[in-house]
Amino acid sequence: MGKEIEQIALQKNHEIVLKINRGNSDTISAEDLQKADVAIEFSTPHTVMANIKKCFDAGVPVVVGTTGWYESFDEIEKECKEKNGALFYASNFSVGVNLFFKVNQYLAQLMNKYEDYDVSMEEIHHIHKLDKPSGTAITLANQIIEKLDRKKNWSISDHKADTLFIKDVREGEVPGTHIIKYQSAIDDIEIMHKAHNRKGFAGGAVLAAEFLAGKKGIYSMSDII
Repeated sequence: MGKEIEQIALQKNHEIVLKINRGNSDTISAEDLQKADVAIEFSTPHTVMANIKKCFDAGVPVVVGTTGWYESFDEIEKECKEKNGALFYASNFSVGVNLFFKVNQYLAQLMNKYEDYDVSMEEIHHIHKLDKPSGTAITLANQIIEKLDRKKNWSISDHKADTLFIKDVREGEVPGTHIIKYQSAIDDIEIMHKAHNRKGFAGGAVLAAEFLAGKKGIYSMSDII
């Protein structure tokens, strides 16, 4: 993702003033971060919280594409306000995926009164992805639960009637596929988003960085789409 983001940013005439990886992350100072107008954070669920806080401490707006930390969102929201910081977060930065989110919400709302249909989800990603299910799948699941009265929660293991089952698959170098299926004894209704590469995610992250520069507060893709 870092390489894809760098390529797109340079194509749009932005300057990359700092690149952080496992080799130099321990030596980066607030002064180093302050060379940038915006930081773009794609790391791991284990390091993202510390990285966000470093940006807040340095007074640098941060775009966060890492998932797997949203259970600590309240903590980050509180610190962002206390430090007068700027945060842009998304479970998926692809414009196509965020349009898919809108379709998912609308379909779930329509299906609420048709109880003969059960709903399930499948998400497929590359073998290097650390979190299960994906942040995108969790967003989709929460949207369905909000609109569909018969589903109370989601799970990657339980098949209870009131639970939205998410099948998570890790194979090859798949950038990301999400399939939502409503099944009845009569027919199936299925919607799918399939990423062909990572350019959509990277392009959305650069778009978010352009949006966030000079702002304060917390934003998401709904502020752009």
